[in-house]
Amino acid sequence: MKQRAILCVDDEVIILISLIQELKQKFGTRFLYEQATDAVSALEVVETLAEENVEVIFIISDWLMPGMKGDQFLEEIHHRHPEIKSIMITGQADRAAIARVFENGSVLAVFSKPWNSAELIKTIEENSKED
Repeated sequence: MKQRAILCVDDEVIILISLIQELKQKFGTRFLYEQATDAVSALEVVETLAEENVEVIFIISDWLMPGMKGDQFLEEIHHRHPEIKSIMITGQADRAAIARVFENGSVLAVFSKPWNSAELIKTIEENSKED
């Protein structure tokens, strides 16, 4: 069976640690857990995993990051890899950015920081069923 991964993207390392701990606690070894501290690095991680035949099924991304903002990043991911599902977690996204990512289908959900762990896990569970 092909390995499946969840990629977490945030410029705050403590957020990445917290997200990955929550995911591992719930899903254990069901997924690989990858991380990146900016959108450019995250794009590289997605391409590297694809080359290694690892299926990225979810990206959980912050909105406010240096360089490329989360909405732009998730739109780019959606353009390159429409099969990857995305969630944006933010404390600062503007309403226009949130509306845009929903309109173009780039995200399944947007959660405010601090996020509700149960809702985040439920969203991933409902949208990561194996075919």
